[in-house]
Amino acid sequence: MRDPFYSRFVAAVVLEPVAANMGVVSPSAEFLQVLREETKRVGAVLIFDEVITGFRVAFGGAQELYGIQPDMVCFGKIIGGGFPAAAFGGNREIMNRLAPVGKVYQAGTLSGNPVAMEAGLKALEIASVDGFYEEIERKTKVIAEPVENALKAKGMAACIQAVVGMFTLFLGTKEVRCFEDLKGLDKEGFNRYFRFMWDRGIYISPSPYEACFISSAHTEAHLEKTRDAILEFIGTC
Repeated sequence: MRDPFYSRFVAAVVLEPVAANMGVVSPSAEFLQVLREETKRVGAVLIFDEVITGFRVAFGGAQELYGIQPDMVCFGKIIGGGFPAAAFGGNREIMNRLAPVGKVYQAGTLSGNPVAMEAGLKALEIASVDGFYEEIERKTKVIAEPVENALKAKGMAACIQAVVGMFTLFLGTKEVRCFEDLKGLDKEGFNRYFRFMWDRGIYISPSPYEACFISSAHTEAHLEKTRDAILEFIGTC
């Protein structure tokens, strides 16, 4: 039996399956599974925002990586190979409500732009090659694992959190699982970290709440330079 409160007031649940706009915070399998079960129970739509994770953490996105199928999913510039474009999809029941089959009209100025669509197709062709994501994961670990070991050895109040193709170095806390954990971040420490990396030719986002991304274009030299710079910074703390 549906809960009368939720069935009346909750139409949808929208989330990043891997939080990446507060730094990289991976979900527990139980969290996503409970969301899937509860949204089905009350008749709410489960929507994954895969603007960041889509085609980045796996060819099927976070839904493939964690084995959870949402009712709808949103994608960003990956659809256009980095060019301005976006798309959403969903199950047949929802998508059949859109024109020309259904009554809901949806359109966008950039929909079907030929340059963006060609770039997007090429990006997806590259990502579909066997071993692509295994290599991205390996490259991520080139940076993440030595940094994690260095933080533990030094006993710093800091952590590096990573999921395939992205990572964040959090200063001031040993783990970030929720927004509350971010309240203890060392913002001045991050400012020093940002300037330290900048002085060595490495430009990270000037915010402690962002993710760093690993690309197939990054060479071993790029990865090692970045890793060594972070290790050097840890050594100064």
